[in-house]
Amino acid sequence: MLKDKLHILPEQPGCYLMKNRHGQIIYVGKAKNLRNRVKSYFTGSHNGKTLRLVQNITDFDYIVTSSEFEALLLEMNLIKKHDPKYNVMLKDDKSYPFIKITKEKHPRLLITRKVKKDGGKYFGPYPNAFAANETKKLLDRLYPLRKCDRLPDKVCLYYHIGQCMAPCVYPVSEDKNKQIVQEITHFLNGGFNDIKVQLQAKMEQASEQLEFERAKEYRDQIEHIQSVMEKQKMMSSDMTDRDIFHFAYDKGWMCVQVFFIRQGKLIERDVSLFPFYGEAHEDFLSFIGQFYNQSHHIKPREVWLPKDVDGETVQKLLDVKVQQPQRGKKKELVDLARKNAKLALQEKFKLIERDEERTILAAEEIGKALNIPYPERIEAFDNSNIQGADAVSAMIVFEDGKPNKKEYRKYKIKTVQGPDDYASMQEVVRRRYARVLREGGRLPDLIIVDGGKGHMSSVKQVLEDEFDLGIPVCGLAKDEKHKTAELLYGNPPAVVSLQRNSQSFYLLQRIQDEVHRFALSFHRQLRSKNSFHSTLDGIPGVGEKRRKTLLKHFGSVKKIKEATVEELITAGIPQAVAKNVYDHLHQEREEDHTN
Repeated sequence: MLKDKLHILPEQPGCYLMKNRHGQIIYVGKAKNLRNRVKSYFTGSHNGKTLRLVQNITDFDYIVTSSEFEALLLEMNLIKKHDPKYNVMLKDDKSYPFIKITKEKHPRLLITRKVKKDGGKYFGPYPNAFAANETKKLLDRLYPLRKCDRLPDKVCLYYHIGQCMAPCVYPVSEDKNKQIVQEITHFLNGGFNDIKVQLQAKMEQASEQLEFERAKEYRDQIEHIQSVMEKQKMMSSDMTDRDIFHFAYDKGWMCVQVFFIRQGKLIERDVSLFPFYGEAHEDFLSFIGQFYNQSHHIKPREVWLPKDVDGETVQKLLDVKVQQPQRGKKKELVDLARKNAKLALQEKFKLIERDEERTILAAEEIGKALNIPYPERIEAFDNSNIQGADAVSAMIVFEDGKPNKKEYRKYKIKTVQGPDDYASMQEVVRRRYARVLREGGRLPDLIIVDGGKGHMSSVKQVLEDEFDLGIPVCGLAKDEKHKTAELLYGNPPAVVSLQRNSQSFYLLQRIQDEVHRFALSFHRQLRSKNSFHSTLDGIPGVGEKRRKTLLKHFGSVKKIKEATVEELITAGIPQAVAKNVYDHLHQEREEDHTN
């Protein structure tokens, strides 16, 4: 089918969507020529990462566009919509702080990590949160905007220390607020040197008038400006906000380095390291588009790029001025970004390979040992109870050899009486996959049960007889020290040979330890909750509030049991409820005496 579809692909620009055997979109790409690009995935040799992507492709769709630029825009939207597993995505969730001046009758100065279209003025981003907070503290000392979310009825401490004009009590004109906002805006746009000169003049004037305390305040403010705003050497004299991009790539990995220049200074850098599967320069363009598609990245006035990148496309995409320096200090700064990208790639490469060896490659080894396709998604089950009491079960999910804790699930055993591990496992598996099938959820590629042949057989019976699912099931048996000892698989189950010092065996140990930990913690949580079950629970008319009222009035359950109906009423309980409490507790006492 794939070969037939490849032959009829159009030789036009557009986007292609690769799908796995579950019909999920796992990769979105763009191309000048769809036929040539998509064919390239299925011909020639590839590195390990691209080969892994190709092995997971069982189908693809495509969308034709009128130009390559339209394909780039469409690719960005499709990636944002489908969140494909193999695409370049900024998954680090960086959320940089901004300094914000609110648009209110009496404005406030805030630190925020969300930029909204609310009329406020935003300055940043500040990749260093400490720098943002220090700058705000400095501005609070210099400019007395209001501090309270809601105006109180009287002045607060900020008024007494000179950091608020107290609009809650004293009238503050609109012109005065406007003047302060303009001064803060000028300050944050690089005009802090002007403010420093003004403070210097005020300090000298106060000193001449023998107002030494005021002069000392001005001196402290000047020193604060120097310590907070002048920590770095100026990178340029034009005060233009700009981002400088460069990248390096090797062995299917790309590192993009971004320098943030704000108010003429290099304030911070952003390092993004990720696998890529297409052409390096095209994936770099996709990265830039997605970089500014995030809510925490605001486009600066300028973007500097290496000379061999399509600057016209970036300028059209971002609608900002794009420069590609050819010589001089500007080019040195762009080259510095590239040097940092190469160093970051080299430094982290061994760590990445080691992590992949422990996760993806280990999962591949398990698949080969079981003679099944690569188990991208593994679901594991375990039970926990004490002689059948507070019986629970838990399911965890590992994807690409890593835990996906958002997918973990807890189950209280509902239908099984007493300590029956097999029946409990069957109930949970039945509930789990009935819901997955009903809601059209993702089925696992492999199921692991914490147990031996009996557990495997009970799970298979539910999967095959009730749902007609052919999902591979294996068991993990433990030794006398309660450690992972054997991997069981097949019909009848047999021991699968794995080296005990291999990464695949270590991955199985991590899965078994994690599912056991998750089930045990849920069991302990439930047992602890049930141990605090009160004698008063279940009495008609007695809820949480009345239970607390009774305990507060009498001091203990014992004294409540000894109280008459009239004494219960004096605690603020209605007569009918008081009689229910009395009857219930005295019935318990009679049963206790009988026993």
